[in-house]
Amino acid sequence: MTEGEFRLAYVPGVTPGKWAGVWAERVRDVPLRLVQFPAAEVVPLLRKGDVDAAFVRLPVDREGLHVIPLYLETTVVVVPKDHAVAAVEEVELADLADEDVFEPLDEVLTWGDRPGQPAFTRPEDTAAAIGLVASGAGVLLLPQSLARLHHRRDLTYRTVADAPQSQIGLAWLDAETTDLMEELIGIVRGRTPNSSRGRNAQQQPVRKKPPRQRSTPKRPQQKRRRK
Repeated sequence: MTEGEFRLAYVPGVTPGKWAGVWAERVRDVPLRLVQFPAAEVVPLLRKGDVDAAFVRLPVDREGLHVIPLYLETTVVVVPKDHAVAAVEEVELADLADEDVFEPLDEVLTWGDRPGQPAFTRPEDTAAAIGLVASGAGVLLLPQSLARLHHRRDLTYRTVADAPQSQIGLAWLDAETTDLMEELIGIVRGRTPNSSRGRNAQQQPVRKKPPRQRSTPKRPQQKRRRK
């Protein structure tokens, strides 16, 4: 924990607001501070102890880390609204064979063979690549959450059915599995306060049922004989 607060880093595209709301209800004495960093910077910050946990884009170097995979993201292609791709709901990589495809330096997808044709330049980051797509210089493949983050009115995106997907995970240092970390894990995994392994679970006493009292059987009444 950092300076009386729990610092949780997250990469662009992740929206941790729902989890932060649950944290505020369950852990009222320790503020949760959300800090966004580029995907390439999050794990180094975690290793240095500048943050307590992080939502990362997998794969990452797991040495010295605990990592819980959470969910996969849909991959989309971003194109101008008047592009031919905009006329369909879904495409495949083969449909982009003749397209100039940008590969920004902060690329988050892992490719075997990249689709399409290499664009004339490698943009410095995703935001710069989006600007080049808007100029009509090429197209861009990225997770849907990043396409929403960099939304522009003159652009649209379509699902790419057979493209690699980006996965989001929760990471923290091996040596830092504290009660607060367990609390966060429980929140992310959807555990209730009663089933959590964090501080709240330890603070709640287990109520034992009182032992059942055995009732003594009634003796049968003897009938008096008439003399």
